[in-house]
Amino acid sequence: MGASRPFAVTLVRIATLVIVLSAWEALARSGLVYQDVVPPLASIAGAAINILLDPTFYYDAAVTIGEIVGGYALSVVAGVGVGLLFGLQPFVRAAFIPYVNALATTPKIIFLPIVMLAFGVGPASKVALGAFAGFFPVVLSTSAGVLQVDPTLVKVARSYNLTTWQTIRKVHLPAMRVPIVTGMRLGLGVAVIAVLLAEIKFSNAGLGFLAIDFYDHFEIASLYATLLIIFFLAAAVNSGMSRLERSLQR
Repeated sequence: MGASRPFAVTLVRIATLVIVLSAWEALARSGLVYQDVVPPLASIAGAAINILLDPTFYYDAAVTIGEIVGGYALSVVAGVGVGLLFGLQPFVRAAFIPYVNALATTPKIIFLPIVMLAFGVGPASKVALGAFAGFFPVVLSTSAGVLQVDPTLVKVARSYNLTTWQTIRKVHLPAMRVPIVTGMRLGLGVAVIAVLLAEIKFSNAGLGFLAIDFYDHFEIASLYATLLIIFFLAAAVNSGMSRLERSLQR
């Protein structure tokens, strides 16, 4: 039974995808909605091919990827650092964690005007917003991970006269690898969302800009194709992070 479960899961996933695509195609050809709003799958596939053959797409993709990587890297470094501080210093955690929790649940797009005033309308504002959005999942997961470290391990480290940094490097970080990777995975998702929303709101390059440009010109099939390309790119990265998380758990 255990050996057949992965096959059954795969079968259900394939069946779900077939049902969704069939329902989409049926709705597109039913005449119940305006055809350009729900274009046939062939139109979307053709638009996707045209987009992938257009060299300007790769420039927009490079802009978005650069903004996401920059913002995400900053969020991970800052999130892990502050998370360790919160976990190791109970007073600091008690003083500041309410503000972090409040900001973590706030939609980050509302800070875009402030970010644009501080960093301009270029890529720097998208990087900053991505870093700001990705910071909170990382810091919360890291600080929670510190509290889950076995105190006995810390006592052993102290008995060997390890410095604080040596204890963090040899005890805390190895013991916290799963919570940190979990926070990184969640942080990546919100960083991607923040960057794309910022590009949609105000930008002249990037995949978010490309999507809204297709919308403005009512090229709906190309809009859906762009969204699907973004989805597949994000799904590939998320799959890699999930595999890393599972391997660390093992």
